[in-house]
Amino acid sequence: MATCDADLLGKVLRDGKIVFEIREEFYKGLKVSLEEAIDLVEQSTIVNMVGHRIVRKAVEKGLIHPEAIIKISGVPHAQIIKM
Repeated sequence: MATCDADLLGKVLRDGKIVFEIREEFYKGLKVSLEEAIDLVEQSTIVNMVGHRIVRKAVEKGLIHPEAIIKISGVPHAQIIKM
C-alpha cells in the first residue's frame, strides 16, 4: 500500500542528491480520510507513506517508531514491512 498527504501528490522533493517523486502512478488511488487511510495501513503487510499528517497519525497509533522516519526536504517518509 502506498499513501501520501493529498497536497503532496505529484510533487518532487529534493534534498542534496535525493530526488523523491510523489508520482500519481504510485500514490494516487482512492481519496480517503486520515482515519480510513490508517485502517488500510493496519491491514497492509507493506506500506510506503509520505507526508506530515499520515506519518504523524501512524506514529500516534504505534504503527511506526519515530526513529524509523526519514525526512526529505523536511517531509517525513516511512515504510512498514510486516513479516
